Amino acid sequence: MGSEKYRVPGFKASVLAAGIKKRGGLDLALIFSEREASAAGVFTGNKVKAAPVLISQENIKKGRARAIVANSGNANACTGKAGLRSARFTIERLAKELGIDPGEVLVASTGVIGAPLNTEVIGTALPELVKGLSPDAVPRVVEAIMTTDSFPKLSLFEGKAGGKPYRVVGMAKGAGMIMPDMATMLAFILTDIAVDSTRLNEALVWGVERTFNRISVDGDMSTNDTVFVLANGVAGNGSLSPEDFHGFKEGLTRVMDELSTMIVRDGEGATKLIRIAIKGAATAGEAITAARTVANSALVKTAFYGSDPNWGRIMAALGRSGIRMREEAVTIWVDDVKIVEKGMGRGPEPEAKAAARMKGKEFSVTVDLHEGKFEDHITTCDLTHEYVTINADYRT
Repeated sequence: MGSEKYRVPGFKASVLAAGIKKRGGLDLALIFSEREASAAGVFTGNKVKAAPVLISQENIKKGRARAIVANSGNANACTGKAGLRSARFTIERLAKELGIDPGEVLVASTGVIGAPLNTEVIGTALPELVKGLSPDAVPRVVEAIMTTDSFPKLSLFEGKAGGKPYRVVGMAKGAGMIMPDMATMLAFILTDIAVDSTRLNEALVWGVERTFNRISVDGDMSTNDTVFVLANGVAGNGSLSPEDFHGFKEGLTRVMDELSTMIVRDGEGATKLIRIAIKGAATAGEAITAARTVANSALVKTAFYGSDPNWGRIMAALGRSGIRMREEAVTIWVDDVKIVEKGMGRGPEPEAKAAARMKGKEFSVTVDLHEGKFEDHITTCDLTHEYVTINADYRT
């Protein structure tokens, strides 16, 4: 997987098969910073939050961390006080092995909801996990957190700050239960730039809103969504100038954009990547509401799968979204093919051209509401037979 390419100075990682996943395979990962790092995190907006989310939300408040430990195969969600004990056990045992404070450890989990986490196998595995730490293992972390993913998701950005080169490496898992606030996803981003936790959090929140919070596979929000960023300062760039901070923020966002696009491309059973763009909305809130309503419509998404420019389904989704709109003002395009003007279809010839565009692996749908100056977008995918197959027997 080109381990050299994804190395980040000052960071090591380790992965192994601890026996958490029913079907075997890598399921436990560790990221370790050789020095204390600035830390920031964004978590699910779901009111049902997994134990690792609750614990990590507390630990990250001080803005410093040294380690991230993550497992797949079990979400440790809806597991009550026992789940919290399991998350704390993992953190405390790992901290002891690493010789650091438990408050410097962040924890994340993904997998089946409602099942107790087997702390016995984790406790047994942690010493070996620590022993296996290596700079080359950073890209392998993503292999240990995958569930229904069909490929690992990695992204790299290289920049300069204060004349010093730095790297930003991101990794993510996610393919289903994808809908803001964030997706059913874990994303870990590592950088050797020196940046304080306040500005790191500012950059992370700014980027998440434009990337992970602008995707949807199926409209379901997970209990475990987590994005962590660690910045260890090994690059030695000193205090960031406004220009350097802007460059870092853009680079961080580029990494998250690549990862979020990969998640949609890998949507469970998906065959197509579609960008839903809304223009001319009355408010910013109505622009994103319209985009999400269209992107999450099962009828619209199945039409995408069938390469059917069924614009009536788009109109119906807009009409029930609660936004301000006038049917007679709406224009709709598939790529650059206008299929609806002033709320009316433009006939079979444009629809045939649109259908041909929709047979491709990527296309866009643009809606102009002609109600105002606001616009927004959601990146989504089609809804296929395979999505049902994957999710019908996920636990069994």
